[in-house]
Amino acid sequence: MRIKTEEITKIIKSRIEHFEDKLELQNKGVVVEVGDGVVQIYGLGQAMANELLVFSSCSDKKVQGMALNLEEKSIGAILFGSDRLVKEGDEVFSTGEVVKFPVGEELLGRVVNSLGEPLDDKQPVKVKNYRPIESKALGVVEREPVNQPLQTGIKAIDSMIPIGKGQRELIVGDRQTGKTAIAIDAILNQKDENVLCIYVAIGQKEANIARIFHRLKKEGAMSYTTIISAPAHQPAPLQYIAPYSGCALGEHFREQGKDVLIVYDDLSKHAQSYRQISLLLRRPAGREAYPGDIFYSHSRLLERAAKANKEAGGGSLTALPIIETQAGDISTYIPTNLISITDGQIYLENGLFHQGVKPAINVGLSVSRVGGNAQIKAMKQVSGNLRLELAQYREMEGFAKFGSELDKTTEAQLQRGARLVELLKQRQYLPMDIAEQIVIIFCGITGFLDDISLQDISRFESEILVFLQEQHLQILKGIKQKKELNEDLKKNLKKVIIEFKKKFVKSE
Repeated sequence: MRIKTEEITKIIKSRIEHFEDKLELQNKGVVVEVGDGVVQIYGLGQAMANELLVFSSCSDKKVQGMALNLEEKSIGAILFGSDRLVKEGDEVFSTGEVVKFPVGEELLGRVVNSLGEPLDDKQPVKVKNYRPIESKALGVVEREPVNQPLQTGIKAIDSMIPIGKGQRELIVGDRQTGKTAIAIDAILNQKDENVLCIYVAIGQKEANIARIFHRLKKEGAMSYTTIISAPAHQPAPLQYIAPYSGCALGEHFREQGKDVLIVYDDLSKHAQSYRQISLLLRRPAGREAYPGDIFYSHSRLLERAAKANKEAGGGSLTALPIIETQAGDISTYIPTNLISITDGQIYLENGLFHQGVKPAINVGLSVSRVGGNAQIKAMKQVSGNLRLELAQYREMEGFAKFGSELDKTTEAQLQRGARLVELLKQRQYLPMDIAEQIVIIFCGITGFLDDISLQDISRFESEILVFLQEQHLQILKGIKQKKELNEDLKKNLKKVIIEFKKKFVKSE
């Protein structure tokens, strides 16, 4: 039986057409739907999760995106730019690489967006290395215990809710209660401490980000800080990838053996951007309308913060995620997620803030699960009873409102507690040296302030520190060097306090 020439031609044509279809599915796709920063693409059968995609647009601008939903014949992706530049029928090309962020010391002192593009009117960022925004967290064997303190310069935190290098400490509270202020003070306090800082602003007003930038620049902190800005007016995809980009930069520094502090301000806005993307990609909503994998999204981000052993670089990445609550309710979905992921939380209370207690830290609901292991011995010695004294004061304060007459012991506890609360107040942008904090808390705990009126506490604090700096500097140096209050130091410190109190002029 002979095969006709027409049949052979037909088979060859069919094979060629089939081959072209297969090739197109692997390397090239077509936009079938676009809107709200999300695109549906037919084809790209070999695309990876988080792969960088390039869109052929009639515009001069190069539009990029990232693959998220991987399905059999189509994929869902997010756009890193205006969706007006992409239309149905546009071709999409896979790059074979996941989305990466530029890393290196060239970013210190710069303000960049989620893709590493400059926002500070300076020259483009020229770096040698790029790092995937998503990477595997360090394993158990590659980590070391948290045993070095990361001082924030805030008395209430360093004494009662200490943070260690490699820890993840959540800052939680209502809006306008001073959450960002704590994070910025912590960054300012890293000056001359060899700690690099990254501030990731997610969904914030540009005016607020500009104010933070100018404050850090004024205080000389921008030399060791990078700001990654994803303000509220930017598309949700850029807000979503911002914390991962910042984390990639932090991991790069950690691998070089450096200590890094990263602030995510705030993950409430990040969760909202993720919800928006997920619902547009038709991922099913769960509790409080958030997709169930928001927990996984935050946990894989925060799990990357750790103290590495020598084989893994020997550095540390400390994370301070910020979360906003509604009417002080920390039992809602996103706050409870983050409380379970992190190593403790600093809870800021609206009522305390309006009473003038700043920072408005609720000692009862705030905790540090690992930072105590990193706290220096001198601070442990003076702050051991501080939390207990304050807790008793809060309880007695509530009780005293109902009683007309109080015994002397209760009255003394109330007086001591009120002075400790006053003592822990601190103005913004004025972080304190650890030795100075120890001296001030020592004064309160040992009863040297019991006969000082509340209105004089702040003045007493500032004047005794000046007195020590000018005439007894060896005491402050001794505390910093020995990191503990031995009997000699205690004896000398008491003498100095008694000497100062004789000179201190009380207000009438």
